[in-house]
Formats: sequence, C-alpha cells, structure tokens
Amino acid sequence: MRILFIGDIVGEPGRRAVADIVPKLMKREEIDFVIANGENAAGGSGITPALCDELYESEVDVITTGDHVWKRKELLDRIASDSRILRPANYPRGAPGSGSTVVESASGVSVGVVNLIGRVFMQAVECPFRVVKEELARLENKARVIVVDVHAEATSEKIALGWYLDGKVSAIVGTHTHVQTADEKILPGGTAFIADAGMTGPFDSVIGRAKEAVLTRFITQMPTKFDIADGDIQLHGVIIDIDEKTGRANSIKRVQEKLKG
Repeated sequence: MRILFIGDIVGEPGRRAVADIVPKLMKREEIDFVIANGENAAGGSGITPALCDELYESEVDVITTGDHVWKRKELLDRIASDSRILRPANYPRGAPGSGSTVVESASGVSVGVVNLIGRVFMQAVECPFRVVKEELARLENKARVIVVDVHAEATSEKIALGWYLDGKVSAIVGTHTHVQTADEKILPGGTAFIADAGMTGPFDSVIGRAKEAVLTRFITQMPTKFDIADGDIQLHGVIIDIDEKTGRANSIKRVQEKLKG
C-alpha cells in the first residue's frame, strides 16, 4: 500500500493546499491512506474540531499533532472522542485523547499510527523511547502497517528513535521544524525514515509566518505579532510504499507540490 504523510499544515494557506493537491496526488500516485500533521492548521497554532472535519473532507485519514495541540480549548472534547485525531503519546497520564490509533484504509488494510513528541529543546514530557514501546504493545496483532510521527526539534533525537524502532514499525516521519530534510532512507530492518517531512503552507515566509514581522523580532527583540504569510503555497511530505503483508517499507520519496493559481 502507499501512504501519503503531509508535513505540518500551516493556517488557511496550508489547508487550501491540502484540499486542492491531495485528491490529485492520490489519483496520480495511487495513494491508499493519508496522514497529516495538523497542529498548526488554525491560524498557525492549534486545530479546531471544524478544521479536523475540513481535513477529513480533503481525504486525510488521521491527524497527528505536537506541542501546539492544546492551543484551542474547543478541541479538548473532540480529541477525547475522535480516535482519528492524535496527541503525543508521551504527554502525562490524564491528558485527553490518545497517542495511537488503528484506522482501516478504503481497501481494508488496518493502519496503525503513533504520535510522539521529542524532549530535546522542548517540553519536559515522558520518555518517547519508553512510551513508544507501550504504544506498540497496544497495537500488537491489530496492524502490521505502523507509521510513527516524531514531532521533535532535534534531528539527533529523531534519528535515534529511527534506529531504536527499525524493524518494529513501517515508517518513522519527523515533523515540527517545517523544513524538509533530504535524508529519506529505508533502514536495515525495513523501516522507512525521514527526519522531517517539511511544511504545507506559504513558503514566501519564515516557516509560514510573514517575513517582515519575524525580521523585526530578530532585529529588535521586541514583541511582534506573527501573521500567516500567503505566498508560494506548497505541500511537502513523503510517499511511503509498504508491503501490507509484512509491514516492511519498500520505498520512501519526498513530495513537494506547488498550489497553482
């Protein structure tokens, strides 16, 4: 089967790219299942129930998140009841929602998805290495195809998790930095890996935000409102081909698609 993983969706421009590009990509690339990191879909920070529904209408099957998942309080009830929206599994016990799920593709293949968050240069949370073992134990015998979103700042932490999980999952895809890396590979145990899938949104920007405001902040160190940019809109991500019988990845390739018009 072929899975499309979409890098961090930023604001309305990112959602527009998903709505326009994903259906075309699915047809052209024969995509069976779509995972998207949506934690920045609402104005660049957080996601709302209505925007989750909008992404579902754009063919997204599972929405992963990260450190901005709690920015919109209206998500709290929805994430507790909707198994297709994930929050990082290594948040403390008692946080609403789940860090892993199993969703059936249109062709009837069970796909497991796990969401983790890193600790290096980020929040003090539970150990992702320990927690992911618990999540995989929950998915045992439920899905051979398993994709892990590692939402983390440090490439070293993502790479370490890649080696740690090689042969145990189908793919490990990094998110959070909004900059796509060029290190996609199949690890020796059959696990696809990339340190960061990139961003889906406006690239005439600084990681999705209007350039002028970001420059003002860097130069003056004064508080500045960061508005979402709206130029050169692109969808970045990866397409992973996986043997659904064994769960091993056959290939991983980067995607960079521009929104036309």
